[in-house]
Amino acid sequence: MPTITLPDQSTKSFDRPITVAEVAGSIGPGLAKAAVAGRVDGSLVDLSHEIGADATVEIVTPSDDAGLEVIRHSCAHLLAMAVKSLFPAAQVTIGPVIDDGFYYDFAFERPFTPEDLERIEAKMHELAAADLRVSRSLMDPEEAIRLFEGLGEHYKVEIIKDIGSHEPLSFYQQGQFIDLCRGPHVPSTGKLTAFRLTKVAGAYWRGDSKNRMLQRIYGTAWANPKQLKQHLRRLEEAAKRDHRRIGKQMELFHTQEEAPGMVFWHPKGWQLYQVVEQYMRGVQREHGYQEIRTPSLVDYSLWERSGHADKFGNEMFSTESESRDYAVKPMNCPCHVQVFNQGLKSYRDLPLRLAEFGSCHRNEPSGTLHGLMRVRAFTQDDAHIFCSEDDIQAEVARFITLLFDVYRDFGFDDVELKLSTRPQARVGSDEVWDKAESALAEALEQQGLDYEVLPGEGAFYGPKIEFSLRDCLARVWQCGTIQVDFSMPARLDAQYVGEDGARHTPVMLHRAILGSFERFIGILIEHHAGAFPTWLAPVQAVVANITDDQAGYCQGVERQLAAKGVRVFADLRNEKIGFKIREHTLQKVPYILVCGDRECESDQVAVRARSGEDLGAMSLDAFVDLLSKDIARRGRVSLEN
Repeated sequence: MPTITLPDQSTKSFDRPITVAEVAGSIGPGLAKAAVAGRVDGSLVDLSHEIGADATVEIVTPSDDAGLEVIRHSCAHLLAMAVKSLFPAAQVTIGPVIDDGFYYDFAFERPFTPEDLERIEAKMHELAAADLRVSRSLMDPEEAIRLFEGLGEHYKVEIIKDIGSHEPLSFYQQGQFIDLCRGPHVPSTGKLTAFRLTKVAGAYWRGDSKNRMLQRIYGTAWANPKQLKQHLRRLEEAAKRDHRRIGKQMELFHTQEEAPGMVFWHPKGWQLYQVVEQYMRGVQREHGYQEIRTPSLVDYSLWERSGHADKFGNEMFSTESESRDYAVKPMNCPCHVQVFNQGLKSYRDLPLRLAEFGSCHRNEPSGTLHGLMRVRAFTQDDAHIFCSEDDIQAEVARFITLLFDVYRDFGFDDVELKLSTRPQARVGSDEVWDKAESALAEALEQQGLDYEVLPGEGAFYGPKIEFSLRDCLARVWQCGTIQVDFSMPARLDAQYVGEDGARHTPVMLHRAILGSFERFIGILIEHHAGAFPTWLAPVQAVVANITDDQAGYCQGVERQLAAKGVRVFADLRNEKIGFKIREHTLQKVPYILVCGDRECESDQVAVRARSGEDLGAMSLDAFVDLLSKDIARRGRVSLEN
């Protein structure tokens, strides 16, 4: 006779074993209709799960994150069922949930076309409308292998063999379609009402380029049609803001097959890059960082000593010269320890903050490369703080203050924080981990910051905080990080002399604010849709004449503004002024200064903002004052922020 405890701590007693669906029905018909799964003693289960003993139970609906994940996972199965219905020769592989949706990988003899995608989606809607019951069953691995071999599903057979379990495995069936899965799933396909297939892409089996290329069909799924419609609008807006599209339109950068994953910066794009770099150089200098420069090519033995060869060996570019093996650095930290090791340091030298705009290379799979967002050659705003254990909390707090100021200057106010704590496999004593985790948590709490704890997600050498930006489309981008490292300084023989005269190993704090310059600039382009705050804009003002009579005056204005540090040029082309204004507005230039006979005679400029607002005629000094205030605001809404 189980007693069920509900989230509000109320209880219900039953005289027999009962399913989660029946618990929902006992609470109310509305909840029973909305339910898609349940939690029993904290574990996510199907509505058909039977409860025979006392338990805590929560009914999961599509309004819950977990409920939405169940819907998306069930949509992946619905997709696979639809593909098998239309293309029986296709083999199914895996179909997980991802951010905002799901995908399923298929092995098929020819590429799926856009027309195929339309047919598949229509079939999915047909199967959903049929409201097919979804049932869970257990099967011995040997029986499951025989089943899938008989169906010709060779990838499923391989997956089952790799699991290597002798225990029964769980399977889900809807209609004639059956799939290996842990679940849970919706009770019937009729629960799936708001989904859309979005694209097809290539994906290697198990992510290994040595394996067969599969076809990955992506989809998105939501709790209801309204949410789906809102998401599709966001996708449309994201497409308009695609940094590759805007980068081409604004002539910022390009990539090409001769240098995959490497960026060709054009003059305006490189100007933007330099503004970001010089800004970061300035703020780091103000916060006590010393800038260094380390080699890009280093003997492979250093990467073996640091542990990177074991962890990142497959992602490292390597070469050989004079019988020595070298690696192009994938990150900067081991090289920074080499700088620290030059000359014995004292506790009085700590904390020592070393920063580098380090050029790094990683051999990312070609299929993952994506404009500026995923590249093989990139620059990190990398820094490492060498300090004592007692310094950790203060240094982390100092870094967090710096990071939030930087993000606000770039126009980001919404930041998510996650604290990752000790994993099972780790180095260092529990006492040291306690101190490091407490220091990170206290630094966050002292500043009144909300954060999520990710137990066991820290690096093997120490805990970390990750900082993720939420952009104007509510997309989340993980950029900043600070990590506590007890391991690498010892592995690379870093030491300092303490107050006691003995030698000690420093703690190493790995920290980055932007992460990769390339990726951060890609995020900036999409967040601002190319309409950068004036301080970032590659061109801050254009001076445009109406006729050739004003050409000399425009050139004089250009010289005066350039002398004051304004990024400006004069457009003296023999084109109509309306054409020039439209063109520079499309190029997202913050200010267009129009000069006709009246402006020449009054020694003024007619100022137009890129929004189309006519700011009227004003003296050059007045415009410079206006521009200076705009630049000083940076990306913030107001100077007070």
